[in-house]
Amino acid sequence: MRTRTFSWEDPATLAHAARDGRSGLEFMRAMAGGELPPPPIGALMGFEIAEVEAGRVVFAVTAAEWMFNPIGSVHGGVAATLLDSCMGCAVQTVLPAGAGYTTSDLQVRYLRAMTADTGRVLAEGTVVHAGRRQVTAEGRITVEATGKAVATATTGCLVL
Repeated sequence: MRTRTFSWEDPATLAHAARDGRSGLEFMRAMAGGELPPPPIGALMGFEIAEVEAGRVVFAVTAAEWMFNPIGSVHGGVAATLLDSCMGCAVQTVLPAGAGYTTSDLQVRYLRAMTADTGRVLAEGTVVHAGRRQVTAEGRITVEATGKAVATATTGCLVL
């Protein structure tokens, strides 16, 4: 039997910080720099924010056995969650202070399986269009060691 545990900080702290007068880019940089804690989903999944700039965020995660589906590869929901996260955070970087967003749609295309042997993957989210009410982004997961594409995605986010 294998066991996995994780710890997280009160998510209300992070939610409050998102509304404390920082721009979305400042907020994301504070999270990436460790000034703010990661959200619980990031702690659960082992996501690391590797890069942040206006309109672009890169996440990193190492594929692991605990992520497996019944057929012995990383569950597609892990890739979808990773893509939703990196694209959503890219959207956050273009929002003014006090603004939030929610995903309105997510389309994922799986190109190859991830396994525990895949190693570290990078998920890059990039804003395509930033309007007043809606922001669109695209994402791509690649294997860090080889650059091979694992999955691609697009999203639409409603600005709140």
